[in-house]
Amino acid sequence: MQLTKNAKKVLEMRILKKDESGEIDETARGMLFRVSTALTNVIEEQKEFFDVMENLYFLPNSPCLMNAGIPGGQLLACFVLPIEDNMESIMETLKDAALIHKSGGGTGFSFSRLRPENDTVKTTGGVASGPVSFMRMYDAVTQEIKQGGKRRGANIAVLRVDHSDILKFIDCKQDNKQINNFNISVAITDKFMQAVRKNKDFDLINPRNGEVTKTLPAKEIWDKFVEGAWRNGEPGILFIDTVNKHNPLPELGDIEGVNPCGESVLLNNESCCLGSINLAKMVKGNLLTLNVFEQVVDYNLLK
Repeated sequence: MQLTKNAKKVLEMRILKKDESGEIDETARGMLFRVSTALTNVIEEQKEFFDVMENLYFLPNSPCLMNAGIPGGQLLACFVLPIEDNMESIMETLKDAALIHKSGGGTGFSFSRLRPENDTVKTTGGVASGPVSFMRMYDAVTQEIKQGGKRRGANIAVLRVDHSDILKFIDCKQDNKQINNFNISVAITDKFMQAVRKNKDFDLINPRNGEVTKTLPAKEIWDKFVEGAWRNGEPGILFIDTVNKHNPLPELGDIEGVNPCGESVLLNNESCCLGSINLAKMVKGNLLTLNVFEQVVDYNLLK
């Protein structure tokens, strides 16, 4: 198993099993044996999976490498967790996220159900702090958990484009020192894109009661996206209506969020188990010497 200096460092810091004193308790090959044994049922499959990993053709996601074969270890990469518009749900989801981060997983959330900043809270007679305020709280907890967890906690926050606090959300990461444990993405609807295209006004809505709280030119909101993307890449955009047109399980509900890097759209309380195929290993010949037009994919190996 040929590893670069950086790969060895990452393995030592995050992946390899440690004893009670914190000392590394396995080799890289030992880790592969632990994983292949835990994830397969028969000797032939174990050897095949071990060989695939040792040759760096494929690797499962980090939690698999960290936790396979370890009592209580969870093997999934990322989870989308629901947040309802009440303090019990907000805090319960925060607890679940902290435990997932502790185990090496990442979390995605839609904050779109939360009432906007300064909206009424009837149970207390006070006013709501809004989605961005709770994002800051989640970010602070993630910051603390990553100090003792297996790797830095990763989050993504999604907010619908028609939410009353959408402008605050778009601007919440203007300062690169703020909310650094989150990516942010706006859930864009077909209705909004049509308003942008036709240069029309667009209604912002309080999710608590469905009332229109403000009406703005759709292009003004769109221009804020563009400015943020130019400034520091935040926010991203998620075409939420398109996602749900291809939702394979609509009877279980609408998709509201994604995993932290956005490669997997998930229902609430759903998770993804990721893996990586090393495409550079799927090419016949030496990548460094072959002309790009001479490179041939080894489809049998890829299969």
